Amino acid sequence: MRRMILASVAIAMALSVFPARAQVKMTKDHILFYTSEWKGDRFADGRPKLPDDLLKRAVDISIEDIWGYLWNHGYKDQFDGGWQALHIDKPFAGRALTAQYMPTRPDMQRAILAEGKVEGRVSDTNSWPIAELKEGDVYVADGFGKIVEGTLIGSNLGNGIAAHTHAGFVFDAGIRDQEENREIPNFNGFYRGYDPSAWARMELTGINVPVRIGRAIVLPGDLVLAKTDGVLFIPAILAEEAISSAEFTNLQDVYNFELNREGKNGGDFEGWSPAKYVAFAKWVDAHPEKLKMSHAEFEKLLTEAEQKK
Repeated sequence: MRRMILASVAIAMALSVFPARAQVKMTKDHILFYTSEWKGDRFADGRPKLPDDLLKRAVDISIEDIWGYLWNHGYKDQFDGGWQALHIDKPFAGRALTAQYMPTRPDMQRAILAEGKVEGRVSDTNSWPIAELKEGDVYVADGFGKIVEGTLIGSNLGNGIAAHTHAGFVFDAGIRDQEENREIPNFNGFYRGYDPSAWARMELTGINVPVRIGRAIVLPGDLVLAKTDGVLFIPAILAEEAISSAEFTNLQDVYNFELNREGKNGGDFEGWSPAKYVAFAKWVDAHPEKLKMSHAEFEKLLTEAEQKK
């Protein structure tokens, strides 16, 4: 018994010398746990690394077309609307790097700042996620909807995000220096509101953790699509299939709109028949510039659509 007690004391002493680490920034193992179904490339921190071409393809697709695919696959809480934006008419897309903020609590704040000091972090905690950003990322922050004194960035941090990502941010919170942030080249951001107040009484509690943005759930590495009417967070594991499916739907619409304008659909403005699918395939072959996916992927989706009829 005495040996067991001594062993327990030794373990406790060892733990006191080597305190728990990475309580704010999620460890790679934790990210792998939450994104275990992803089988593609990853960043060094463990986040899924979606291909760059997928990010470019996403901005040309309507939210409804991707949303419908996600909804049908059980992902019913991936969209949120009601945003303000630096440039509301300019869509952007990228890989999510998430951050979570809470109201300041002194004991929690002291622990977080002590960890940051050990890790060599500098400045206020609202700058810490920015230092983690990679090109093509979108900085997604849960700021619990706070606007007054909830301004997660001003123009200095805005320039920092732009330099790291060449994309932008989505904040369930506020920003300041709105006018100056609008002047940053190749930069956009969606947020809940503007206020001239400085960031206060908020604390960073997590980097690359699952977060809730309005009514949407976001995991690190999700594909973020920000458009005029709202923001859609596309799970990395479904991103490629969702975008291809949405592109197929868009091709169908473009073709069908053309037929309706020319009066070739008669009174059946939405229906599809085997003969119409054959004509649709010929139309796509005649307009290869409209095809963003591979032709093999188009043929696969065409067969699936025909089989549903």
